[in-house]
This record gives sequence, structure tokens and C-alpha cells, in this order.
Amino acid sequence: MQQQIACPAASGRTSFSIESLPFADVPGQSKLFVEYQSDPLSLIRYYPNAVRSHADIASRIPEVLKNHVADRNVLCDALEEMNQKFGATQATLDNIALLREKDTVAVVSGQQAGLFSGPLYTIYKAMSAIKAVEGLRSRGFKAVPVFWAATEDHDFEEVSKTSVLDSSGEIAELKNEPKRCHDDLPVGYIKLDESIRQTVEELMATLPQTEFSDEIQALLEDTWTPHAYYGDAFAKLVSMLLGKYGLIILCPLDARLKSLAAPIYVDAIRRSPEIVDVLRRRSDELVADGYAAQVFIGDDYFPLFWQARDGTRNALKKSSEGTFRTKDGSREFTLEELAEVAEREPTRFSPSVVLRSVVQDHLLPTACYFGGAAEIAYFAQSAEVYRVLGRPVTPILHRQSFTIVESRHAKTLRRYDMALPDLFDGVDSAMPRIVDEYLNTGTSTLFAQVEEKINTELNRLDQSLSQLDPTLADNLATRRRKIIYHLGALRGKYQREQFRRDSDVRRQVETLFTALLPNHHLQERSLNVLYFLDRYGLGFIDWIHRAVDLDDKGHRIVYL
Repeated sequence: MQQQIACPAASGRTSFSIESLPFADVPGQSKLFVEYQSDPLSLIRYYPNAVRSHADIASRIPEVLKNHVADRNVLCDALEEMNQKFGATQATLDNIALLREKDTVAVVSGQQAGLFSGPLYTIYKAMSAIKAVEGLRSRGFKAVPVFWAATEDHDFEEVSKTSVLDSSGEIAELKNEPKRCHDDLPVGYIKLDESIRQTVEELMATLPQTEFSDEIQALLEDTWTPHAYYGDAFAKLVSMLLGKYGLIILCPLDARLKSLAAPIYVDAIRRSPEIVDVLRRRSDELVADGYAAQVFIGDDYFPLFWQARDGTRNALKKSSEGTFRTKDGSREFTLEELAEVAEREPTRFSPSVVLRSVVQDHLLPTACYFGGAAEIAYFAQSAEVYRVLGRPVTPILHRQSFTIVESRHAKTLRRYDMALPDLFDGVDSAMPRIVDEYLNTGTSTLFAQVEEKINTELNRLDQSLSQLDPTLADNLATRRRKIIYHLGALRGKYQREQFRRDSDVRRQVETLFTALLPNHHLQERSLNVLYFLDRYGLGFIDWIHRAVDLDDKGHRIVYL
């Protein structure tokens, strides 16, 4: 069933249609995620506060408000200052003021601070939270959308690059790595240098030149500037794109937020042996129930990282003597010493992936969190950390998921009677049918006729040989398989050559696969939103807003 949506556009109005594809039909999805999308309440063992849909999160608001103890004024002072630095709109500042009120909750999402905002799903995550807030407000609840920019993460290689489609429809990767960037430094502490100007120029030279290109270049030059911190540049761009919807951006490196998180740090340190134990048992339970293990928890695991004086983020590991050492061996602590440092100097710590959500929901009155499939799977494990630390488990909902199909690619799909699922097996799988049915039906028919005739004559020969000597018939069966194999191989060579020779069709089909499944993954995991902003203008963000339907738990295919 298709959903039709009308939207304003630079040239007046436009409309697009949307289809939904169940995640069970999308390759590469984990069993746990697919079952959670289908019926989250059936997994209540792993998700104690799971809700059937976004409409049910309102029922959690009294519990959320009752358990939120962080000082809202300190929180909002920090949020106001950082969002003003990010170029906050009045809508965002109004939401921060609303968050100061004791009966306001937050709907949260977050993502690593990627180059030029990272993959498309960064925008989809934020927009999911925005739409959920709009739903709560329409029912009379006070709520604000908050985006947690994961600036504490130190895997810079992962966030230093992004991809767009170039003017020929090929995938092009952009990368920026400042000269003084080094391993283990949180992304939020990395400063851009002059090379970012060249990366912006490279991006704009890669993208097709459109009526919107100058506006997009000005936007990037205003946000991704030399000497700005990487996380700040990310936040500024996201704020420019989504600020009209009142999105609040949170950078967890702020010292005031670290101070608010100190009680959770201290408690997690003192209870770390118990946390490690329950996480390992939960992992075993997941595997026993037929699901994949999540975060690996070794005997030496510790749920926080140590922030060194030089800014680097270092894993803490339990030694055989029961002390805790930094990864490089330069520091060693007892458990109580770590707890004392966390009370006195919380900026020396940052949470691991299994503790991050608990810290986040201690700082914020979180009604729910919108995450991706991997985050949903992590929550099955980290729910145990909530329990150990005496916190109510926040329900997680899957963010909206889209594949954007531009009109030229929609025409190609229609021309060859294909849909998105037909692309999942790759171009080599789709190519034979395209050749046989659309390019050279004469030769394809001839191959089929020859194969049929060979089989007919071999059947006649088989009958005759069986009467004379069954062993000869067995020998024929072996040779038949070889004959059919070689004929099939010849047919495959013909199909590939025919496809290669028809350059127009090959280009249409290959660019279709590149646009919809770049790098053999869903589009949202590779492409950057700037490609679509360059093609359709900043109004494309409003199109995404209109396309979000939180009642739809499938992958939404948007035909422009």
C-alpha cells in the first residue's frame, strides 16, 4: 500500500509516495531486532519497560519525572550555553526553557559526531525524536527533543569520512583528518585545521552543480571552519538543519554535565564487579535463547574510561591483583580510589557503551530513546545495568528508516519491473533477467529453446540406453549435467557481454544500485544528507519531517 504526501518545494509544490518494507525482508537484520520490531512485549524479559508503540510512552511520564533527580537548572544552563554556541534557534532556546520545568520530559536520540553530519540516519534519528515530541505535545504533555552528540567516542577513523553521489552517480568518499589528530582522543577534543577548507571544496566539486549548491557551500563554510572543534562543527550543522524544530543538542564533555553524572559514575565504579557479572550472564542468556551475543564482557571489563590529562580516553582493565590499570599501564587504582576520583573530579571519566544510556537518562528526564537496530540489541544487555544501579529502564524505539528513490531511479525500477527487495542480491543477480526480458529476447529465447531441445533428445537417448545397459544411462546422466552446466555457463557469459555492450542500460542499472544500496548497504548507512540538500535544497529536511510515520515500524521507501 502506498502513502501519498504533498510537500512544498522550491518550484511550488511536490508530492511523493511511500511504501513500507518489513525489516524481516531486509537482509542482515538480527533475529533479536526483527522480533523486537514485530512484538516488543514478547521480549519483556530483556526490555522490562518496553512499549508496544510510541503512543504508549506517555504512560511512563510519571515514573520518569519521579526518578529524575539531576538539577534541571544546572543541566539547562549548560544546554543553553552550548546550544547558543551552536547557533541555536529561538525554538531550541524555548525548549531549553521548557525543560527547566519539573513536569517536562525529554525524547532522546543520539549519534557519533560524523563528518558533515555523518550518514543519513543521523538526521532520521533526530527527526524521529522531534516527531515523537510533537505527538506528546498534541496530547497535552510537556516534552522536548534532545540529541546526544557522542563527542566522547574516540574512534575517529569511523567518523572522519562520509559519502555522497557524484555528478555521474558514482559513490564518492570524503575524508578529513586534521594533522594533530591522534589515537584515543575523543572526537569532541579534535580541532579542525585548514584542511577542512579543501575538504569542503572537494565535496562541492564532487556534488552535481545545482541551483542550491552555493547555499550548501555557504552552510558548510559557516559551520565546518578551521580551528573549530570537530564536535562543535557537527553540532552547528545539525542545529542549522533541524533548529527550526527546536532540537536541543547535548555535548556530554561539558564539565557541568560531568558533575551531574558523578553519582552514577561513583555508583557504577563501586558496583562494577556486579555490573560485569550481570552483563556476562545476560549475554549467556541471549545466546541460550538463540540470539547473538552483544557487547563482549571479559573478566577484566570495566564500565568507564579514564580521561588522561592529555585528553586521551583510555580503557580501564582489571588486573590479576584486583586493581584497575589504564590500557597503557601508566596508571593503577584500587576500586575505592577510582570512586574517590569520580566524586572529586568526574571529568576524568566517560561511560562505556553499556553505561552511556544510564548516564544519559540520569542527566535527562528521558521518556524514551530512539536508536538503531544495534542500539536496540545493546539495550537487551544494558537493561541489567539500569537494574543494578536502581534506575528505571528507558524504553527504546527504532528510529525511522528510509530509502530515498529519486524519480530517475524510480523510472528504472518501473522499466524493469523491480522493487527495492529485488536489489538485495546485487546487480549480478538482477542482470540475467534484465537481459533475457528486456535487452535481447531473441537470443535468450534461443538459449531456452536449445536447452529444451537438448533435454528432449537426451531423454530419448536415456530411454534407449537404459534398455541396453543401465550403466550407460548412469554415464549419460553424468555427462548431461556437464552439458547443461557448460550451456548455462555460456548463457551467463552471453548475458554479461550483452549487459556490458548496452551502455545506457548498464549505466541506468548500476547507478540505481549505487544510489539505493551504496556499498551494498541500505542507503541511510552510507550517504550523507548533503547530496539530497544539494539536489533539492534545504526544504528536503521538511520532506523528511513529513515522511516520518512513527506508527510504521518498517523500512520506508520514499519515491520522490
